[in-house]
Amino acid sequence: MKKRERKIVLTAAVMAVMFGISPRVNAMHIMEGYLPATHCIAWGILSVPFLLAGFFSIKRRLQTDRRSITLLAMAGAYIFVISSLKIPSVTGSCSHMTGTGLGAVLFGPAVVSVLGIIVLIFQAILLAHGGLTTLGANTFSMTIAGPVLAWAIYRLGRKFGISKRISVFLSAALGDLFTYCMTSCQLALAFPSREGGVALSALKFLGVFAPTQLPLAVIEGVLTVIILIGLETYAQPELSTLGRGENL
Repeated sequence: MKKRERKIVLTAAVMAVMFGISPRVNAMHIMEGYLPATHCIAWGILSVPFLLAGFFSIKRRLQTDRRSITLLAMAGAYIFVISSLKIPSVTGSCSHMTGTGLGAVLFGPAVVSVLGIIVLIFQAILLAHGGLTTLGANTFSMTIAGPVLAWAIYRLGRKFGISKRISVFLSAALGDLFTYCMTSCQLALAFPSREGGVALSALKFLGVFAPTQLPLAVIEGVLTVIILIGLETYAQPELSTLGRGENL
């Protein structure tokens, strides 16, 4: 085995050990059975219209151009991979990037809701990341609220003449942060503080995740810009059909 190959194998082994012995933490996806049943049902009902809109949007897009399925699959895979990488936070919790900003910029927020719920179902079943009972709440925060803000910021940025790269960065980073703001509000509504009520409880939940989520949001913004630049280099025809064919 060559020296370079040994280094690669050793690096892979170290990473495998690190992930293998990492402590079990409560993910930022709201975990199974954590929310009251009424809240689970309510968030699920609120998510349904967005999911229907996303389903019809995907259907129309594929009828118009079948090549879009490649980018759709890539956006879904990106959400799955990047949101599965959990970073330990304080008080036994953890944070992670969402990856939904990329899909929001490419396809709009409705499509991302469908891609996101598929990812959340697989993560809940295969990785014990999130849960099926809390699927509605996690769907609303990560694949609806965050992408809607990300899409709005990107569109506003372009409308006011802000650089495309900066617009993409801001949309991905702030969409990521807004996801955690929404999740904190969901938890606060379910578990209000005895003294300060929902507002104080939300601030406490936000404080738990802010130390790790702020830098993660910046990293996600940079990654999204890099990926879109790469797509414009190697997938120009596909991007042209989405109206994103112009260079970043």
